[in-house]
Amino acid sequence: MKLVLAVINHEDAQTVQQHLMHSGFFFTKLSTTGGFLKTGNATVLIGVEDEKVQEVIDLIGKYSKSRKQLIPTTSELGMGFYPSMPVEVVVGGATIFVLNVEDFKKV
Repeated sequence: MKLVLAVINHEDAQTVQQHLMHSGFFFTKLSTTGGFLKTGNATVLIGVEDEKVQEVIDLIGKYSKSRKQLIPTTSELGMGFYPSMPVEVVVGGATIFVLNVEDFKKV
C-alpha cells in the first residue's frame, strides 16, 4: 500500500478532487498555503494499492496544470533606488509524493 500526498494549486484542486471521486478514489483534503507566493493550495492524501499509484498520478497530472504569473518584486539599481519590476514565475500544477505504508489500522 502507498500514500500519495499531492499538493495541488487552488485553481486546479476542485477539478482534481471531482475526478478522483469519479474514478473511485477516497481521499482526505487539507487546505494549505504555499510558502513562496502565500497562495492557497489543497493537500490531498490518498491511500492506494501499489498497482493504482500510476493511475492516481496520471489523473492528478491531467487535471492540474502549471501556468505563468507575473509577481511584483524589487531589485536595487544602485544608490538605494528600488523600482518595482514584475517577474514571471511558473505556478500551479501539483507536487506529488509517494510514500510506503508499512501498516495501517482503521479504528
